Amino acid sequence: MRPRHASTTSIGTVIGTRLRACLAAFWLGSCAAPGDPPTPPPAPIEDLATWMEGTFTSTAQAARDPQNFLDVHLSMTRIFGDRDDGPWLYVEQAVASALDRPYRQRVYHLVALDDGRVRSEVYTLPGDPLAFAGAGRDPSRLGGLEPSALVLREGCAIELERIDPATWRGSTVGRGCASNLANASYATSDVVITSTRLTSWDRGFDTQGNQVWGATSGPYEFEKVVAVPDAASDSPPAPDATESETADPANG
Repeated sequence: MRPRHASTTSIGTVIGTRLRACLAAFWLGSCAAPGDPPTPPPAPIEDLATWMEGTFTSTAQAARDPQNFLDVHLSMTRIFGDRDDGPWLYVEQAVASALDRPYRQRVYHLVALDDGRVRSEVYTLPGDPLAFAGAGRDPSRLGGLEPSALVLREGCAIELERIDPATWRGSTVGRGCASNLANASYATSDVVITSTRLTSWDRGFDTQGNQVWGATSGPYEFEKVVAVPDAASDSPPAPDATESETADPANG
């Protein structure tokens, strides 16, 4: 019996189909030879930074429970983009009625750890922080600020772990983050981050471990409203918007 051979027409059809597909992929920048490894996904730390960046509000939570939660706006914007030591974010937090006068301004530096976790280091700004207000929308307000001018808050970093593909969770470690707000001895922060939502529970405790500031009924729940910070409000500052109402000097 003579061996059976594939028809020339069939072989030509297969080759032609593959060539057309490859040429089409070439124009899209994705043509690869058989066996080439796929383009690697973004590093976990980049996913985290992207999820953190943007504008978030607690508007919905404040409407549900106005006795325990204020309407707070949180914005995080990448800065120092020319550096290769991990993402840096400029952070502002303000009550909705005083967006032009944030009660908390910080810089976060995300550092990848060998075990797959990410440490979010917390820095304070030099001089009067309000001089930098609005820098998320207008980077020129940073005025040439360099990381060397920032002040690290020792013991206040958040250790973050990816607990599933859609969620990062983390907290401060122990009692190492000093706080003197409302006679506190130390502060803690617990956070959960997804691509569309961030919860943050910031609390201060005295030397006996009694809570002396921060929310008592649970964390603040921030929903992402835009992927980049929104424009500043022209609302006048609220005279009673104080840091002790919502803020954690530890992490933000």
